[in-house]
Amino acid sequence: MSGPPAAVAAVRSAVRRALSELPEGTTVLVACSGGADSLALAGALAFEAPRAGVRAGGVTVDHGLQEGSGERAETVAKVLDGLGLDPVRAVPVRVGGSGGPEAAARRARYDALDAVVDELRPAVVLLGHTLDDQAETVLLGLARGSGARSLAGMARRTGAYLRPLLDLDRATVREACSLEGLSPWEDPHNHDPRFARSRVRHEALPALETALGPGVASALARTAALLRSDADTLDALAGALHERAREGGGPGLAVEPLERAEPSLRTRVLRRAALESGCPASALNARHVRELDRLVTEWRGQAHIDLPGGVRGRRTAGRIVFGP
Repeated sequence: MSGPPAAVAAVRSAVRRALSELPEGTTVLVACSGGADSLALAGALAFEAPRAGVRAGGVTVDHGLQEGSGERAETVAKVLDGLGLDPVRAVPVRVGGSGGPEAAARRARYDALDAVVDELRPAVVLLGHTLDDQAETVLLGLARGSGARSLAGMARRTGAYLRPLLDLDRATVREACSLEGLSPWEDPHNHDPRFARSRVRHEALPALETALGPGVASALARTAALLRSDADTLDALAGALHERAREGGGPGLAVEPLERAEPSLRTRVLRRAALESGCPASALNARHVRELDRLVTEWRGQAHIDLPGGVRGRRTAGRIVFGP
């Protein structure tokens, strides 16, 4: 008796590995937009979860950004239900705030997913990011000049979020979706040149493949994997520095421990503090962090530093503080 087609087997195997690493009693949810990648992931989860004795459900988020989005979310929920996933949630959100439409939609989506995780805890969410998504993320990080952490791309696990398909290219995952008989919906935003990720996907990466030959996406994903281990170690050291800089009871970060630290650790602490103060990660780049660093290393009484998201950083009374 022959097994499933290679593409279907590859997606199922990736999901099976992810499930095997979870504690007993964990509810596993798939975040599904209705696109081919997340539908293939949902199909694989529906197949593997009963065999692993795992409770599996699904969540689709209605961003309300397109006409008929509510009906589409209900349609996706019915597909998830038809696959045998339970519970299934269709969650409407309101998209707004700083950082551009992509960042605002992402915040709203993860807030909704966080709420479902809290409701069903202990729970995790599977995300359908592929090797190609990883390559796009690395290129976007390069364009922002955001440093090694951005070049390390997306982690296989971040808190309650797992990305089991990061080793599989988009073509394989979409082939699996088709072979499973699932009918995906293609978000028109994925082809809208107003969005940076769309331009990277449809213009930048194809241009690199033309100029450098095939395999650029795989090479970028490998680069991310190589950098992630180094970045994780540096982030752990920076975390300890961050705690020391927060001591003393005052606002922001004390300058003295930052002055003594290695630049690679100091800039990580400053970036983290800026993000915690409300700077959108997608807009905060190396230039912003460099200017914050000058408040520590080249202090001449300069004025505040304007940061994305309406945040300002300044030095006062021996501390780096952030505010509106």
